Amino acid sequence: MIESPYQEINDLKIYKIKNIFPEKSIPNLKEEILSELATLNFSDVNLSGKRIGLTVGSRGIHNLKLIVVTVINFLKEKGANPFIIPSMGSHGGATAEGQTEVLESLGITEVSCGVPILSSMEVVKLGETKNGVPVYTDKIGYESDGVIVINRIKKHTDFTAIYESGLSKMSTIGLGNHAMARTMHSFGVEGLRNHIRDTAEIVFDSGIILFGLAIVEDAYDHTSVVKAIHTHEIISMEPKLLEIANDNLPKLPVDEIDILVINEIGKNFSGTGMDTNVIGRINIKNQPDPVRPEIEFIIVDDLSESSHGNALGVGLADFVTEKLFHKINFKKMNENTITTTFLKRAYIPMVLKDVREALKISLQLLKKKELADLKLIQIANTLNLEEMYVSEKVLLEMQGKKQYEILEQLTYGEFLDNSYPLD
Repeated sequence: MIESPYQEINDLKIYKIKNIFPEKSIPNLKEEILSELATLNFSDVNLSGKRIGLTVGSRGIHNLKLIVVTVINFLKEKGANPFIIPSMGSHGGATAEGQTEVLESLGITEVSCGVPILSSMEVVKLGETKNGVPVYTDKIGYESDGVIVINRIKKHTDFTAIYESGLSKMSTIGLGNHAMARTMHSFGVEGLRNHIRDTAEIVFDSGIILFGLAIVEDAYDHTSVVKAIHTHEIISMEPKLLEIANDNLPKLPVDEIDILVINEIGKNFSGTGMDTNVIGRINIKNQPDPVRPEIEFIIVDDLSESSHGNALGVGLADFVTEKLFHKINFKKMNENTITTTFLKRAYIPMVLKDVREALKISLQLLKKKELADLKLIQIANTLNLEEMYVSEKVLLEMQGKKQYEILEQLTYGEFLDNSYPLD
């Protein structure tokens, strides 16, 4: 058994590796977007002088500004007056100002995009589903001449269904502001799983959505698919795009891990701060965790600046540092968490001085006989898994199963002392 965990971890051999995933990025994204928009045949539509809203959410989507600005410039060329609608449910502290701040952290500003950002929590009720679920939408968007829904299609961190994170969810929970987010989450996971389609259909039938622009990313988080979709085709096409997105999902290189160290969590990486599909933990009552991976201890070092203090998802960790704890804005985190109803995700785990201290405690609890048997992985965040640090035991298990390149070998003590970066 390891007798001196604090010293032993300094001696652990670790390797900086680059995982090799299939490269599927679009070579000329702007050209591809314009080509897709052309398929919608705007020659029959008079956009001159029309006020058109574009939904932009709180996710760290690769090429987000390029995508948004390309659509904006396309609309301007057609004579329209586009503007941006922050569409993120209860994020940003469920305030108009907070949601504008979130967009700013993603590089989406009035200056960078050349259009107004009109943020409000006011909503209009569009109707109710056959199951009695009220459907709300943003008042500014409702009073415009039309809304374009832009969002990434991706596996959700709370549930598995035909419609997860995508255009339908953005059209309802995102565009419906705090009122719609609160309504949907009041049903728990069942609300998300069972009501997104029905509520989205009411939004689509209202006529306020002009079309959707769907984004799919590859394992490197690069844009691999962009698809302009007529409103009446979103319901049928979105599940097909979700299948593509699921096939592209990057994963940790091994299924059984003793310690996972995450440099940063945050809303820009995942709606839950850290992607539940990556870490294998959901932490929702009556919802089973993914079968893989199995991780004994998760240590989180920091909270991203883009989260503005919202540390929702911190409850998925076992240990966090004092650095992270002191960055938490409990008002913002609590508002977002209460809306979701998944309270355990905001529970504060054990707070320790730093990563070294958390590693020391983890090793004591693991009771490994030999340090060489330790399966340790350190990642920048759960969105970017291209580069990571792994222990020798992990590397041995990867051989013959995963494609990777060793970039550097060092001891963990050297790593901790020098704060080696991850891309």
